[in-house]
Amino acid sequence: MLELYDGALDVPALLTRWYEEEAQSNYGAYIPFVGTVRDENGIEGLSFDIYEPILNSWFDAWQEKAAERGAVLKMAHSRGDVLLHESSYIAAVFSPKRRVALEMIEEFVEDFKASAPIWKYDLVNGERIYADDRSTAIKGSGLLAGGDA
Repeated sequence: MLELYDGALDVPALLTRWYEEEAQSNYGAYIPFVGTVRDENGIEGLSFDIYEPILNSWFDAWQEKAAERGAVLKMAHSRGDVLLHESSYIAAVFSPKRRVALEMIEEFVEDFKASAPIWKYDLVNGERIYADDRSTAIKGSGLLAGGDA
């Protein structure tokens, strides 16, 4: 399940709903990851653009990996502006076994940072400034791929 929201995520509501959706599924482990906007470099927050067709196919591939391991993967991400100390990203793995959930959440979050088509901007003085120094080129993404396209 992939959910996209305008603005900051309601962490308690999402985590509670996901837990309730899977409470009777006989999973032995529920491991969430919550990404929060940190106060650094004088920013007021972050802003996000998402290319949904590629994000959907990337997430579908992860859903298949999760299903092969008997797990369920859920993710929510923000579009637009998210201010300091608010959440822009939540992922969770439900699994019969703890080890599967622990390994999968780490693999998923790392691949998300490297591969998800989400562009990050710093919010400074009310303006969006592309966060080039904290962005990762997506393999095969043309100009951003550094010549690997």
